[in-house]
Amino acid sequence: MKIDIVSVFPEYFEVLNLSLLGKAQEKGLVEVTAHNLRDWTHDVHHSVDDTPVGGGAGMVMKPEVWGECLDELLHLEPTTIASDANEDDDAALSSETQAPAESADGTAGEADDPKTTVPGPVLIFPNPSAPLFTQQDATELSHADHLLFGCGRYEGYDARIPRYYRAQGVDVREYSIGDYVLNGGEVAVSVMLEAITRLLPGFMGNAASIVEESYTGENALLEHRQYTKPADWRGIKVPDVLLSGNHAKVDRFRRDEALAKTDELRPDLIEALDCTKLDKADRKTLMALGWEVSGEHPRRR
Repeated sequence: MKIDIVSVFPEYFEVLNLSLLGKAQEKGLVEVTAHNLRDWTHDVHHSVDDTPVGGGAGMVMKPEVWGECLDELLHLEPTTIASDANEDDDAALSSETQAPAESADGTAGEADDPKTTVPGPVLIFPNPSAPLFTQQDATELSHADHLLFGCGRYEGYDARIPRYYRAQGVDVREYSIGDYVLNGGEVAVSVMLEAITRLLPGFMGNAASIVEESYTGENALLEHRQYTKPADWRGIKVPDVLLSGNHAKVDRFRRDEALAKTDELRPDLIEALDCTKLDKADRKTLMALGWEVSGEHPRRR
């Protein structure tokens, strides 16, 4: 996977050379390049922003600089799009291009499956007012060959930038990583990159470790609690069933705990479960938690 990142602080991404992502680059699984947006400026001050049209506080990142940068990285020639292009059509296209692939199942190892491969480069902008980035999005994007991230700063980037590149046929995504605002897109890009690249085949030392994680899989739940040795630490004991050696009981205990934890913290995930793919023990646990499981999806009694 080729990954390009555009930022006014490219040195921020030196952290990507650490840990598993650094090892993945050494092994040739990913190629990460951070570019300085100011390299595409032409004035003495290397300005990348200007005052907002219509007035208001702050500064907005200029489309001219981003245009030259993205044209070069995407190997596109500059052109002019119709000035009467419908804004509503553009918004609809934005929504369509951010829908997760139905075939994404939350596991690694499908990058060669033509049904899950993402064709062409994907241009991604973090944006606090965009749809929320999810594990499904990470799974889909892990099948792309080329990801290009743009890090906004100040009051953000000119809204015509994503609109223009969508009109050029580029797969453009805008994502939020949560209901809060950061100083810039660098942190958000790092979050998305880690979520995406860890799903690449060969990235994790043990691929099985990602299969039962939170939000992962077709019927996604929050993950159960984890423990290690010693069995008794400062008066707090590991649940006895985990020490029993009975793998079936351990699996059931963890599954029940995942269902209970999800019920408490994220009932919306329970409501999204497919009842036809729940076993009898799952149904019993959910019914004890106050759910009706006779329909297509669970619903609170």
